[in-house]
Amino acid sequence: MTKTKFDRNSPFNDLPLLPPSTEIDNDSDILKKLVSASRALASVNINVMRLPNPNMLINTIALQEAKTSTEIENIFTTEDELYKAVSDNKSEERSDFAVKEVLRYREALWAGYREMNETKILNLQSVLSIFRQIKNTTAGIRPPQANVVIKRGQSELRPGEVIYTPPRGNEIVEGLMENLLSYLNDHENYPTDPLIKTCVAHYQFEAIHPFQDGNGRTGRIINLIYLVQSRLLYQPVLYLSKYIIIHRSDYYYNLSAVTQQGSWKKWILFMLDAIENTSTMTNIQINNILDQMDSTLNYGKSKIKWYTKEVNEAIFSQPYINPRLLEM
Repeated sequence: MTKTKFDRNSPFNDLPLLPPSTEIDNDSDILKKLVSASRALASVNINVMRLPNPNMLINTIALQEAKTSTEIENIFTTEDELYKAVSDNKSEERSDFAVKEVLRYREALWAGYREMNETKILNLQSVLSIFRQIKNTTAGIRPPQANVVIKRGQSELRPGEVIYTPPRGNEIVEGLMENLLSYLNDHENYPTDPLIKTCVAHYQFEAIHPFQDGNGRTGRIINLIYLVQSRLLYQPVLYLSKYIIIHRSDYYYNLSAVTQQGSWKKWILFMLDAIENTSTMTNIQINNILDQMDSTLNYGKSKIKWYTKEVNEAIFSQPYINPRLLEM
């Protein structure tokens, strides 16, 4: 464990470069949790292949991830409003601010996924593209003069109190981002397991806080894209934001413990537990979808002459259906 000098009211320019201490690579508790989390994640990949059309899960999970991730930033909408906006372009044009924010998150996730498949690497341009899609902006890394601080929410004890000031200064943020991306992509110099790298990188990105806004959502998309890049996940279908929002206090406590005490172990165990539990819930969801598909197909064929397997799959291909999608 490495402690660093930390003053929440001053820019954290002493944020240590990656990698963390090599102790995390050999810690028995982390290695044990790594095995179970890796197995759970691998089972998701196998289970997704059971679906006749993986888009039926991807469309739903991507929207749920987008909705919950924006809720973490205190942006709220309903699933009904969201699904209507997706299924009806005109509805999307009329959507309110919250719906548009959620849909931009989903589009940023898919844009990042497509770009990574082309470049085969997560680079600064990929990160910038994700951020710009989320915020609908052309901005880049925050400038040195941007006085960005993290404060307690209005519903918390001592609302408005500064709890963290991210690094600030000429080329400091750029240098930290370069180090972070090298850590993720250079497996020769940094041979840590990609799942542990995902946990470490999530903290580091949040601590760097490279943008003036949208850092949390950008960081959560980077998690999924890197898991796909590392071939630990075939499709970005892991609904991690739900676990984070359920365990929100533990999430922020463990983030803070790394910053103030260099306590990487508890943070990594927390994130690995998030991946394992989310993988288990995803598998349950896949099984429920398949069971419901079989039940609906049997019922439809018994009541409707023209009801077929193809119609059944079309109905389950989107979380919200309209007649146009059923035109054969």
